[in-house]
Amino acid sequence: MAKRKEDGFFSPENAKRPRRESEDFDKDSDEDECAVSLTKDSSTLTAADVGIIESIHLKNFMCHSMLGPFKFGSNVNFVVGNNGSGKSAVLTALIVGLGGKAVATNRGSSLKGFVKDGQNSADITVTLRNRGEDAYRANVYGDSIVVQQHITLDGSRSYKLKSQTGTVVSTRKEELVAILDHFNIQVDNPVSVLTQEMSKQFLQSKNEGDKYKFFMKATQLEQMKEDYSYIMETKERTKEQINQGEERLTELKRQCLEKEERFQSIAGLSTMKTNLEYLKHEMAWAVVNEIEKQLNAIRDNIKIGEDRAARLERKMEEQQVKLNEAEKKYADIQDKLEKISQETNARAPECMALKADVIAKKRDYNEAEVLYNHSLNEYKALKKDDEQLCKRIEELKKSADQFLETERLERQKKIWWLKERLKAFQDQENSINQEMEQFQQAIEKGRAEHDRIRREELDVKHALNYSQRQLKELKDSKTDRLKRFGPHVPALLEAIDDAYRRGYFTHKPVGPLGACIHLRDPELALAIESCLKGLLQAYCCHNHADERVLQALMKRFYSPGTSRPQIIVSEFQNEMYDVRHRTVHHPEFPTVLTALEIDNAVVANSLIDMRNIETVLLIKNNSVARAVMQSQKPPKNCREAFTADGDQVFAGRYYSSENTRPKFLSRDVDSEISNLENEVENKKAQIVNLQQHLSAREKDIKQNEELLKRCQLHYKELKMKIRKSSSEIRELENIEEHKSVDIATLEDEAHDNKMKMKMTEKQMEQQKKNLEHFKSLKIEAENKYDTIKLKINQLSELADPLKDELNLADSEVDNQKRGKRHYEDKQKEHLDTLNKKKRELDMKERELEEKMSQARQICPERIEVKKSASMLDKEINRLRQKIQAEHASHGDREEIMRCLTLRCKLYFDNLLSQRAYCGKMNFDHKNETLAISDMVNRRIAMDMILKMADSQRFRQFILLTPQSMSSLPSSKLIRILRMSDPERGQTTLPFRPVTQEDDDDGN
Repeated sequence: MAKRKEDGFFSPENAKRPRRESEDFDKDSDEDECAVSLTKDSSTLTAADVGIIESIHLKNFMCHSMLGPFKFGSNVNFVVGNNGSGKSAVLTALIVGLGGKAVATNRGSSLKGFVKDGQNSADITVTLRNRGEDAYRANVYGDSIVVQQHITLDGSRSYKLKSQTGTVVSTRKEELVAILDHFNIQVDNPVSVLTQEMSKQFLQSKNEGDKYKFFMKATQLEQMKEDYSYIMETKERTKEQINQGEERLTELKRQCLEKEERFQSIAGLSTMKTNLEYLKHEMAWAVVNEIEKQLNAIRDNIKIGEDRAARLERKMEEQQVKLNEAEKKYADIQDKLEKISQETNARAPECMALKADVIAKKRDYNEAEVLYNHSLNEYKALKKDDEQLCKRIEELKKSADQFLETERLERQKKIWWLKERLKAFQDQENSINQEMEQFQQAIEKGRAEHDRIRREELDVKHALNYSQRQLKELKDSKTDRLKRFGPHVPALLEAIDDAYRRGYFTHKPVGPLGACIHLRDPELALAIESCLKGLLQAYCCHNHADERVLQALMKRFYSPGTSRPQIIVSEFQNEMYDVRHRTVHHPEFPTVLTALEIDNAVVANSLIDMRNIETVLLIKNNSVARAVMQSQKPPKNCREAFTADGDQVFAGRYYSSENTRPKFLSRDVDSEISNLENEVENKKAQIVNLQQHLSAREKDIKQNEELLKRCQLHYKELKMKIRKSSSEIRELENIEEHKSVDIATLEDEAHDNKMKMKMTEKQMEQQKKNLEHFKSLKIEAENKYDTIKLKINQLSELADPLKDELNLADSEVDNQKRGKRHYEDKQKEHLDTLNKKKRELDMKERELEEKMSQARQICPERIEVKKSASMLDKEINRLRQKIQAEHASHGDREEIMRCLTLRCKLYFDNLLSQRAYCGKMNFDHKNETLAISDMVNRRIAMDMILKMADSQRFRQFILLTPQSMSSLPSSKLIRILRMSDPERGQTTLPFRPVTQEDDDDGN
């Protein structure tokens, strides 16, 4: 059997990992044999600590149920055995197990072809050494990394990367790629892993182009060539983009200038380093200068602060004097009011007694008057009865003769006719009376409707006038927003400015307050206006002297009897009150204070003092506002809430707003003007409609009144006819009465009636005397009561101005107390700031000493620095970047290829010279060919391989050959793994080392 060359060669640390994997595919060929000889020269190099393949274990891989585990040595390893023993399986498993593609093994095109027939999956386990300083994540993996790969029948594979202890660290291929890059293991580089097919192509090929391709692939120049081709294509596309992107010309020119500057700065690298050192010296003393400036500024601030602390102390004393005076004035007024109150209280019981006496006297007088009037009415009735009795007696005396029978019958017929006529008149009377009632009701109803429409017309006219005024103000406010707060406001503010320039005001008044606030949410405008009301037109003055000046100015613009804006007197402060302890904190709804943007602290403090805006919530929805304020306990510190409709909500009450839109705080003036114009037109149309209704009602009322008058005239005529008929009937009936009435009885009755009249007359005289008596008593009691009441009223009139003075004095006391608290807070805050500045001064002094010490270490002599530390820092960074850029300059493609070619030739000549051989390699990069003029035999090649391995003990070499390699001398550097021929039914192929002692680095 003829000798054959090596089946495979594996070196895990020969070249960098290429960017793209080879996709060449050839069929398997017979395994070849190899002759090996080892030089006797010894080397002092030690074994590598990282990247060594310590072992490999296969299961159900290719045609083998179980192979391994194989433990490799640190340097040279020969895997020997007959054909079919599994050498190719080991080499293929190394390629696949370390992430290589199936086509790279020349054993198949898919991973599923590596699973043994009849099995569902295959497993490959490779152990890599991971020791020393260059270990990959030693704290995670330990001294070795176990790579387990599981291949399934569908061609998919999964990874498990385990630590030395067996813990799974990762299952991602990216982690395996990172490990291989770290160890510089390149399974698809023919210099690292040389398969049988690749070696056959290299040795048997007579084509120099194929050798050149092998060289290009082994040195990664092929990959580099492709990269350069891609770069050149990118360059062409970039040129096209540059031609199309003229707008970027300025930026490209700037970059060009930077590159030119960089090119020119290469020659001045040493100068730049010298400048960098000088800049460092300047930087050290610049830091010292800045700290000294900061120290001087802090000292100046402390001196100013101490002066201000003295001024605040004097202000505190002055404020205390003012407070004592205000409290004394308040106490004096309170004493005067107390005296008046005591005198009023002393007269109160007498006043109450006199009032009760007046009531009693009035009651007695009224009772006497009732009795007198009763007697008077009774007397009048008796007198009327007497007159009738006298008349009746007189008639009876005259009608003593008897009438004829015929006359009686005629009278009866006439009486019957008159009664029938009277009945007809009465029926007409009832009918007309009903008609009159109907007309009267219609008139009353018409007048009521007329009055209602008239009132509605007046209301609409008032609303129209108000809307027209508001519309005019809004139109004026388009040119001047201040006119929203009144037509005189711009002129008043000009007068205020003029008075302030003339020195009439201590501090310029602030107002109107509505012009000094801004809404964060426009939907809350009506709610805030309903809350603040007249405060939006109010002004703030620093003291009462300023208030008097402002009042005098307002008299020029507001006529007597018209309302003027409110003036709030409160000492101006530069900072807003701290209301965090009493404000309302709600997660959903803002307070009036938080819903407003207030730049002026005086305005904010005035609204807090006058309206407590920090305690008022704004809730847009009415039902939600009721739920928050009434269905549950109101939020802490919350007094009331307002809705978006302007309704006011308390814990137990709810008040609806009269306004429907904001007047002062609306932002969309044009929209408001449009709405108001529509509203004015609607109101005008409404007035026209109401006037038409009024005219119709007036016409109906006039028509009903005319009909009523006709009915009344007819009714009067009927009444006269009824009375006349009734009188005629009574006269006829009186004539027909029996004339035998006893005249004496009537005379006795008249006599008794006259006696009663005399008695009643006497009783009336007595009652009249009593009435006069009670009247005098009543007048006397009323005079006494009026006298005491007048005195009490006079006391009240004296107390009213004193109450006003007391209120003013109370306000003055509050102002002085507030002023005192203000200065106390200011003093406390200022002292805290002053102490903080002093502590900062101490720290800066210590920092200055430290920085000066550091500066002297860098540059012993102090130098004058004009630039700031920040500018110097930027210059230093820029200079460092330029220096680093110069150090990191790169060569071009031809230079890299020339260096690699020269390096390859040197290695080739060196290897041949060690064995006293000669040869040469000719590279033709233009035609892409490689000519090697050397054909040494296999033995010489093996000797050279072992010689090279002996000189590079930090690398691992695994060679697969069918030869026994028994001629190799015994050495600790060489490990021979002899594989037995597989027997039928055998699942594990044992192997044994030829060397009698194991290499410690391989265990």
